[in-house]
Amino acid sequence: MKIICIGRNYVEHALELKNEVPTEPVFFMKPDTAVLPPDRAFYLPDFSSDIHHEIELVLKICKEGKNIAPEFASRYYDQITVGIDFTARDIQQKQKEKGLPWEPAKAFDHSAPVGTFIPFSSLKNPKSISFYLDING
Repeated sequence: MKIICIGRNYVEHALELKNEVPTEPVFFMKPDTAVLPPDRAFYLPDFSSDIHHEIELVLKICKEGKNIAPEFASRYYDQITVGIDFTARDIQQKQKEKGLPWEPAKAFDHSAPVGTFIPFSSLKNPKSISFYLDING
């Protein structure tokens, strides 16, 4: 399994963190050990004192492809859920200052909780999806 993440694609959040808004997507990866299945508890890691969370839409890729034109992209995923991207901001800042990859801050075990995947075919209107994050209950 490969988890491909896109960073700094939400302008308001990038500006909130005082980050440059890129003209091209910023990619980073999470290993399969980052996945935390539904109904499992998340525990704050002891190596950071500044863990942030962001709710994300998660698409499940259903077939291989290369150099896919945007108008055909939807043919390559078939399920959706929500997930959380946990980030150790203190560690990420140190990595960024040194020009190093973000993985120590982003790719730790269970840093990517995911919900139950739902087939797009079961959605009445896939272009109008509502979701929310309920913290502590």
